[in-house]
Amino acid sequence: MKKSIMALTLAGSFAATPVMADTIAGVYVGAQGWRSTTDGGFADNDANAQFNFDDETQTSAYIAVEHPVPFVPNVKLNYTTLDVNGATNLQSNFTFDGDLYTTDSTVATDVELNTTDIILYYELFDNDLLSFDVGINGKYVDGAFAVLDEQSDTRGYAEFSGVIPMAYSRVQVGLPFSGLGAYAEGSYLSFDDHTFSDYQIAVTYSFIESLAVDMTLQLGYRNVEMDLDDLDDVYADMSYDGAFVGLEMHF
Repeated sequence: MKKSIMALTLAGSFAATPVMADTIAGVYVGAQGWRSTTDGGFADNDANAQFNFDDETQTSAYIAVEHPVPFVPNVKLNYTTLDVNGATNLQSNFTFDGDLYTTDSTVATDVELNTTDIILYYELFDNDLLSFDVGINGKYVDGAFAVLDEQSDTRGYAEFSGVIPMAYSRVQVGLPFSGLGAYAEGSYLSFDDHTFSDYQIAVTYSFIESLAVDMTLQLGYRNVEMDLDDLDDVYADMSYDGAFVGLEMHF
């Protein structure tokens, strides 16, 4: 997790240095906060439990560098937190970290999860009315699940990580001379028994447009669906969704 944060920090430091404002490269830096509702659960086999999770405020930060060099893809890094916890009265048995948790027992659950997207993409269209990007995304998932049975004091803990290859696309439209726009962006993967999707849609308003920097507000909705089958001996079927607000700067 620390490595992911360090990578974005270094990228942000690069973005803060003068880049001749789009004459060599266009740099986009943004951050979002979103209130997520979480459903689903996890186990150490494919019989996942269903947990009650509290609503949480998640964060996301990204940087993208676009350049005019032919055939060389643009690059975007995106770091997202997906931490959540809760308490559940179990409706069925499940096993985790080798222990059995039985029906009607009360368990506390804690999820520490983050993702780092390394996206390589090409701009097929790019103008004030319409832009369309396609590419590939190497999504690095790094997390830990913990369970505590409050009656028996049985505890389970498991860490997992891995890189998931995904397809990536983004479509953005703009309303000339108004500062208003909208976009849809997403990554998706399905192979073997793994399924992972991450998409967002938003309306935007550019309230500062100058030679030095553009600043844009975002208001949208994000959804993350994660169905992991035996990733470091962890099985999970979880979904996150909710509204977000964001701010993007374009140098």
